[in-house]
Amino acid sequence: MPNLLIVESPAKAKTIKKYLGSNYEVVASMGHIRDLPEKKLSVDLRHNFEPNYEVIKGKETLVKELISLSKKSDKVYLATDPDREGEAISWHLAYLLGLDPKDNARVTFNEITKTGVTTGMKHPRAIDINLVNAQQARRILDRIVGYKLSPFLSGKIRKGLSAGRVQSVALRIVVDRENEIRNFKPEEYWTIDAKFLSRESRRVFAASFYGDKSGKIELKNEEQAQNILNNLEGAEYIVRSIKKGTKRRSPAPPFITSTLQQDASRKLNFQSKKTMKIAQELYEGVEVAGLGAMGLITYMRTDSLRVSEDAIDIATGYIKDTFGEKYLPKKKRIFKSKENAQDGHEAIRPTMPDLLPSSVKGSLTDDQYKLYKLIFERFMASQMADCLLNTTRVEIEAKDYIFKASGFTVAFDGFTILYQEGKDEAEEKAKELPKLLEGSILDLKDIQKNQHFTQPPPRYTEATLIKYLEEYGIGRPSTYASIISTLTNRTYVNREKKQLKPTELGEVVTDVMKERFPDIVSVKFTAQMENNLDTVEEGKKDWTNILDDFYKDFREELKSAKEAMKDVKITLKEDKTDLVCDKCGKPMVVKFSRYGKFIACSGYPECKNIIRNVDKDGNPEPETHQEESDVICEKCGRNMVIKTGRYGKFLACPGYPECKNIKGIDDDTGLQCPKCDGNIVRRRTKKGKIFYGCSKYPDCDFITNDEPLKEECPKCGKTLFKKKGKKIKIYCMTENCGYERIEEK
Repeated sequence: MPNLLIVESPAKAKTIKKYLGSNYEVVASMGHIRDLPEKKLSVDLRHNFEPNYEVIKGKETLVKELISLSKKSDKVYLATDPDREGEAISWHLAYLLGLDPKDNARVTFNEITKTGVTTGMKHPRAIDINLVNAQQARRILDRIVGYKLSPFLSGKIRKGLSAGRVQSVALRIVVDRENEIRNFKPEEYWTIDAKFLSRESRRVFAASFYGDKSGKIELKNEEQAQNILNNLEGAEYIVRSIKKGTKRRSPAPPFITSTLQQDASRKLNFQSKKTMKIAQELYEGVEVAGLGAMGLITYMRTDSLRVSEDAIDIATGYIKDTFGEKYLPKKKRIFKSKENAQDGHEAIRPTMPDLLPSSVKGSLTDDQYKLYKLIFERFMASQMADCLLNTTRVEIEAKDYIFKASGFTVAFDGFTILYQEGKDEAEEKAKELPKLLEGSILDLKDIQKNQHFTQPPPRYTEATLIKYLEEYGIGRPSTYASIISTLTNRTYVNREKKQLKPTELGEVVTDVMKERFPDIVSVKFTAQMENNLDTVEEGKKDWTNILDDFYKDFREELKSAKEAMKDVKITLKEDKTDLVCDKCGKPMVVKFSRYGKFIACSGYPECKNIIRNVDKDGNPEPETHQEESDVICEKCGRNMVIKTGRYGKFLACPGYPECKNIKGIDDDTGLQCPKCDGNIVRRRTKKGKIFYGCSKYPDCDFITNDEPLKEECPKCGKTLFKKKGKKIKIYCMTENCGYERIEEK
């Protein structure tokens, strides 16, 4: 049998299969295939943090198929993503398939192109156990923090809360910024702004008060500003000095994971999770008209700025042909990565730099095209010439006072003809000063004093939070998207336009964490832990020792917190209501379940009074008219009403809670039952699983899990059914018919 190559996704498998041909069977593991089970800690804290891995629920059949294929194959190659997670997936696959991790069966592809795949297949290696151990250490560390802290917070604040090693410190950063804003005290200051007319060019330009001949003067109040205006009465405004110069602006380096997320947020308004999803699609491969399936960008989880010589040469040719030789720098640009960067991959760039965005636009979704265009232009611009600016600085003298004006013009646009990096704050627009001569007299057209107040620091956006996390070494670029998604999904943080604003819940959780678990929410401590994990990857430290050092202190903090807060239950303002329980007189409070908010008596469990109909803000909704059905409740004789639950509409007795009778509403397919003249109806079990039965039940006992089709049987004209398995079976259930056919998936 052909060699077997296992990758992570079907899209990637399809693209790689095209390059490898018939000698290889390429299949997907669909991401992680073995992990720590969700419902328990699954880490032996007493025996060297031994993890208890299990096949992920729902992947048992896939594992059996992979085992079967591996036994029939001449050689098995593990080609999961080229990072810590990918290395761990390969290690787990090797365990399940009975492969020796020391065999040269691990291959990696920095890009999914013919060259990238061919190069990767020529250099198989053993599984890097240091990478695996770094991933294991991170996974177990996060599991310990999450599974130990989450129940504690849930018990003290609100059911269902979560904590995380990196998530919690990221939340603290957002909350600390909100406290800075809240505690900020604006300070008043004034400016004096003037408009002058140049007699040489007859153009008006703006200048601002700077100070006097002894230096800068800060205007703290209106009185100071007015005094200067009074002193300027009748003054002559003379150009004291003109300084001309040049300024160079160099292009930004090609994208790494963090800068891609930042610029996609600023320029495309993409959330980081969306950016990474689309980047993954572009990396794994898309169908390009005329070229077939191919990966359009290099691997998108990287913090290296390294770029191959071949890619630079292609970029150089494109720039020369498109913009001209003057847009090329004097020598190739080589960007230096940060000290702690993992240099296993290149920066993010087009796999075929000569493949223009316009030429693939018709093969991509709108979002894929926007992101590919952003990556393409950033990469090309990184190899272009500097932008040159002519700058002018003017000092204007009036009595003993000085006004200043500055401006610049673009002498050569350079890389900016193609791309400019997005900014978090608005930049001053280019303004050109008129022709001026030293010693010339200016005509004053207008002069005003203006009041201002200092502004608090802005709230974080996804772009600025990612920038902070990267700068201080918190988490890794591949985790930023999931960190921010967790904060918003858990309602610790809300998005207001692009800004991240902590909720009351987020602030209370952070306050508890800062008081009881200061290390977990310490920027410095978290950054040091990331460095420790890097030393594991480098083979310099044992992963279990790092876990042991952490857990000894964490265990004591948790024990101390439980003792100090054993009688504490924090109630949030947003969970309080003005309602009083009509059964026991105690206050009603907002509660949360897996289905959303509801209002319940604070006297629970003694009093179990609840109000189920609650709006998004936790307020009881007014009683609405319930649609009455023709179905009679067989328990109490009332007409049942139609309600909506998690699985759709159902019938309920209006006498609830005295009468709790409910019934499902059958969904008539309009197709004929194969056993009688009744119709096939779609039903659900109590757990929500769909099945099909006859509308004349219990007189007709027809029932099946297979889906009925609108297609008629070519032999008897009755309803056909579809049975799913390794192959799709279309068949007739009518007695004595026997029609069936097999279809490929």
